Amino acid sequence: MRQPSEEEIRALEAEMAKLTVDDVLLQTIVTLLNLGARKAGLAEGSEPDLPQVRDAIEAARALMPIVEQRHGEELAPVKDALSRLQMAYVQMSGPQAQEGPRAPNEPATEEGPGPAQQSGRLWVPGNQ
Repeated sequence: MRQPSEEEIRALEAEMAKLTVDDVLLQTIVTLLNLGARKAGLAEGSEPDLPQVRDAIEAARALMPIVEQRHGEELAPVKDALSRLQMAYVQMSGPQAQEGPRAPNEPATEEGPGPAQQSGRLWVPGNQ
């Protein structure tokens, strides 16, 4: 393996000096959401992996409060992507996903919140 030259090391150090923790946090959140979407089967040719989707959602949600303080309104597209991924996860992991589709005129049965909601760790629209 080739060792980097002095010039390459200086260039890398200059780039690192410009980089902020916020940059890394924002990029990490975006990467988690993109990977989560792929693991949700939303990308062509990908198979759903619900535990991976859940982990991506939880990790992105854990990082959001750190960047929200400084970036507020700028995060609207990121928050929207997170909400969409959460909705996809809820739809895939909910009771209907395990029971299969119901007939068009068949009413939904309400037996209380599912396991994802009960954990209190999954955001659900209307619940904070």
